Amino acid sequence: MGVVGAGGVAQRHAGALAAMPDVTLVGVTDPDTARAEDLATTVGTTPAPDLDELLARGVDAIWVCVPPFAHGEVEERIAAVGAAMFVEKPLGLDVATAEKVGAAIATAGVPTSVGHHWRSSAAVARARELLEGRTVHLVTATWLDKVPPVPWWARRGSSGGQVVEQAVHVLDLARLLAGEVTAVHAVADSAPPPGGDVDSATAGTLRFADGGVGTLAATCRLAWKHRAGLELYADDLALTLTEDALTVRDGDGTRTVEVDPAEARTAADRAFVDHLAGRAPSGAGTVVDYAEALRTHRLACAIAESVASGAPVTLDV
Repeated sequence: MGVVGAGGVAQRHAGALAAMPDVTLVGVTDPDTARAEDLATTVGTTPAPDLDELLARGVDAIWVCVPPFAHGEVEERIAAVGAAMFVEKPLGLDVATAEKVGAAIATAGVPTSVGHHWRSSAAVARARELLEGRTVHLVTATWLDKVPPVPWWARRGSSGGQVVEQAVHVLDLARLLAGEVTAVHAVADSAPPPGGDVDSATAGTLRFADGGVGTLAATCRLAWKHRAGLELYADDLALTLTEDALTVRDGDGTRTVEVDPAEARTAADRAFVDHLAGRAPSGAGTVVDYAEALRTHRLACAIAESVASGAPVTLDV
């Protein structure tokens, strides 16, 4: 395996891969060569000066851990040589970039997975079991947080904004647990965070294919991560799902299942390695292929489009 990127997310993935006895890390590349060298040393491999050199080392798969603005050409070049890839979310700044990559992946026929690691949580697996055969009538999705400490995040042309870069996680779970979204309508405040131009707060409504409705509330104007997750309501069932717990309320009362968020992140990496090796994933680990992640990306971008236009946006499902 190889890793493109050497930032915080890349460090997490590289550390998980380095700990797997059936994985060999053959290199790390990043435009910041010092950072690439530091990460390579930490995980017991060597830096590569560029993507071409990394691909020349005979990789089976590449973990693409780059900022939103850097997606596109990297994935297309990896697909062109027939290597598998794990792509960190979001898939890009817009739908057009992701659609182009998706077409290249489909033509090459390479295996893919995208970093929607919440799907690999035991809490999400339990929520899916409880919702089996039920219609979700109401979804409340939230991402109430701070501006992350990376220089590109607060600029729309670098991150795509909070909904595309962060809240895409809870939108992905909304699709998974409540079904496809057919229409959205969203508004945002007019005061960007200091030093940036992304929306500080977004409020949106969602219409699901099964007739259910939902809301999304997001803000980056706090000094801490306040809450990120979903509330889902079906007949006589209320679920509250976060990265570290599932709380269930039904006719039997209220109970909570707690999980370690780190386990889901590692399980997502492990699931893709197992997939490439032809093995069934262990535990709750799930492979979310690029085509599936593209549906979630279209939803996040539709919300951003609705904010920009002031009009509802209909999605093809």
